[in-house]
Amino acid sequence: MFSVNQYVKAKSLKEAYELNQARNSRVMGGMMWMRLTNARVQTIIDLSGLGLDEIEETDHVFKIGAMCTLRTLEQHEGIREMYGGAVAEALRHIVGVQFRNQATVGGSIYGRYGFSDVLTCLLALDTFVELYNGGTIRLSEFVSHRPDNDILVSVIIRKRERKLRYASVRRTATDFPVLSCAVVTGLLHGEEYWYVSVGARPMRASLLEKAWKISGGTSEEQIAAYAKEAAAQFSYGSNMRGSAQYRRQLAEILIRRAVTSIVTEDEKE
Repeated sequence: MFSVNQYVKAKSLKEAYELNQARNSRVMGGMMWMRLTNARVQTIIDLSGLGLDEIEETDHVFKIGAMCTLRTLEQHEGIREMYGGAVAEALRHIVGVQFRNQATVGGSIYGRYGFSDVLTCLLALDTFVELYNGGTIRLSEFVSHRPDNDILVSVIIRKRERKLRYASVRRTATDFPVLSCAVVTGLLHGEEYWYVSVGARPMRASLLEKAWKISGGTSEEQIAAYAKEAAAQFSYGSNMRGSAQYRRQLAEILIRRAVTSIVTEDEKE
């Protein structure tokens, strides 16, 4: 049974950070996963009064507050227009609308959950996290850090002309993914790069960067070879949802499908 001794609604990020340095303190997001644990927490810290529940769009970035819900992210028109609905696709299978109306982006990212569709999707984009004490760092760097007592303030996606595809395999519609995959392509310093993120391996998502030369004239066999090469560079494990070998096969298929979809779109433009 989950229990809390003291609840504090923080009046500032400074107060929240200081409270979170104490042993057995936790920051409260949507509490969708936390309340399913048997943890006994001394102090729970509520950030809901700090204006972190909105998405700020500028000419250069989407700045997503840590307390922004998954449903708000799913329905944001600017993000949908920029990435063609792929972000919404990553979110729509997460339990249900009621759940996504409470679960937060900050909780999903800070938790570094292996099953997180949010983490897998955003990792493939040009994404940063803003930490109260640690400053702004790349999401890929944040994922590799051990959890600490810093406060995640926002998630920042830089606007770039990039094409995104997201897919996952689940045993049932709202179950945790057996495997999830995001593929992004775009220009960097005049060269085309491909970014592949694979999550639910069942470990947390990991990112791969490739300078593939792919165009409308690239054969299906060559794309399949690229996908096989990429899938082989991730590690996989086994659990009740699937074996390591099965997950590797799924990764290869999902990467190939995503790359093919992007190339097909390019041919139509």
